[in-house]
Amino acid sequence: MSSIRLADLAQQLDADLHGDGDIVISGIASMHSAQAGQITFLSNSRYRDQLAACKASAVVLLAADLDYFQGSALVVKDPYLTYARMAQILDTTPQPAANIAPSAVIDAAATLGNNVAIGANAVIESGVTLGDNVVIGAGCFVGKNSRIGAGTRLWANVSVYHEVQIGENCLIQSGTVIGADGFGYANDRGNWVKIPQLGTVIIGDRVEIGACTTIDRGALDNTQIGNGVIIDNQCQIAHNVVIGDNTAVAGGVIMAGSLKIGRYCMIGGASVINGHMEICDKVTVTGMGMVMRPITEPGVYSSGIPLQPNKNWRKTAALVMNIDEMSKRLKAIERKVHKD
Repeated sequence: MSSIRLADLAQQLDADLHGDGDIVISGIASMHSAQAGQITFLSNSRYRDQLAACKASAVVLLAADLDYFQGSALVVKDPYLTYARMAQILDTTPQPAANIAPSAVIDAAATLGNNVAIGANAVIESGVTLGDNVVIGAGCFVGKNSRIGAGTRLWANVSVYHEVQIGENCLIQSGTVIGADGFGYANDRGNWVKIPQLGTVIIGDRVEIGACTTIDRGALDNTQIGNGVIIDNQCQIAHNVVIGDNTAVAGGVIMAGSLKIGRYCMIGGASVINGHMEICDKVTVTGMGMVMRPITEPGVYSSGIPLQPNKNWRKTAALVMNIDEMSKRLKAIERKVHKD
């Protein structure tokens, strides 16, 4: 949508309108850059002093901040959440494809729902089922017998291997690979013997996956991504990983095989999580966390040494390298104290 009356926007957002409802809103901007015709939001009252200089035609804010802005406003309970919904209403992002491109290669044994769009040079193999309103971007590959649910969109150059199942209303960004072989090999006297990966990937509804992320198919059982999961760019999800509903995974995260992550977890960027273990519901792992053992209690977990000047880091590293010797000396002192 390119523009909307403020009164109509207020109605769609279930917001209380203060001021001129006939103002036409044509976009969203930050408070310091917003101009006439745009709307902005204040989600933290600490920045309310910036409202006096704000040039936006309207501001989304809390009732407690209303007196600090002289223009039109939408009063809501959660300005940041309202911003997200407002951005959806005013979103001008084009669809990954429109109609079915003449250069798309679609097997006669594929099943297409109503209003499906497939971009240029995309390949849809035999046995594939695409639900209603599915959009497949240019250059995508959808392998044999895969199923993609209604309303799901794939941006350009996404590869979906054979027998993968993707739910409804998902969004998958460019370059992502779903269903590639997991890293499974046996060793025969120094030679690696490949283990065919016989499982698949099952993705729930309303899942969003960032660009260039890889989700490997299961070795025997399936890799599973729950409903409402969001995964950022350049993540590696290994074979047989299970991610519970509504968990968020930030960029660059690596998950080893047969890991199980619960619901409503948040995994910070560049974290590395060991396989063959379980993380319970409602766990937050802060950025660059290294998770080597199961987590059985909800909470916030961190690891690693924060950045410090190299000279200080060298001292820290030297202490860490000697921690075993220091521990032995401390125990010896404790034994002597207790003996005395």
